[in-house]
Amino acid sequence: MSVEINNESGVEVGEARLQRLAGFVLESMHVHPDTELGIVMVDEAGIEQLHVQWMDEPGPTDVLSFPMDELRPGRVDAQTPAGLLGDVVICPQVAEAQAEAAGHDLEQEVAVLLTHGMLHLLGFDHATPDEEAEMFGLQRDLLLSFAMRDRKR
Repeated sequence: MSVEINNESGVEVGEARLQRLAGFVLESMHVHPDTELGIVMVDEAGIEQLHVQWMDEPGPTDVLSFPMDELRPGRVDAQTPAGLLGDVVICPQVAEAQAEAAGHDLEQEVAVLLTHGMLHLLGFDHATPDEEAEMFGLQRDLLLSFAMRDRKR
């Protein structure tokens, strides 16, 4: 897997752990190992500009996903073809405020946002209650499984 992290935010985000998480999510979703993913950390002004430009919504947000090849999850017996998954753009400053409100640290919040953004790149959404239950259940399961595996490192 090619996972490129570009931190333009000025906030330390634990890039090595994010690399491992991204690889774990891609592997768990049976995405071809040659697939490319970009992760970009931007400040509040940067995410606000993208939020207005692409979502036509004012103000900063926590995470945005920009799919490229519209890849979907594979299966144990059939990985998705290799390609460009897309970019996940995260704002650590917004994530910090959310982490504080949720009672956990920035590292955990950024992990949640990265997993959430990657699931969007893989075609998941939360527009309906059923979609929300599926996506957030999968997000929770991926994060818990990663935490167990990463702890054993």
